[in-house]
Amino acid sequence: MMNEKTMVADTLAGINGELVRYGEMIPQTENPQLKQTLKQIRNQCEMSQEEIYNIARAKGYYVPAAKATREEVDHVRSILSQG
Repeated sequence: MMNEKTMVADTLAGINGELVRYGEMIPQTENPQLKQTLKQIRNQCEMSQEEIYNIARAKGYYVPAAKATREEVDHVRSILSQG
């Protein structure tokens, strides 16, 4: 039997996978109406993901990584600006 923490983690993983698929489909779609519909579905999916994420944090099921230091942010910024 699955516990609540496992169910929340599985739900987040599923939603994250859906977001990836929408991100792949949207730019490949030529039909403007379909593109708009996919964007709306993706936005709803993002809101669901955020809601589940907040529940997971509140219950202590998810602990985010430590925030990046200023040096780490500057390093990544310098790498990305070189391209």
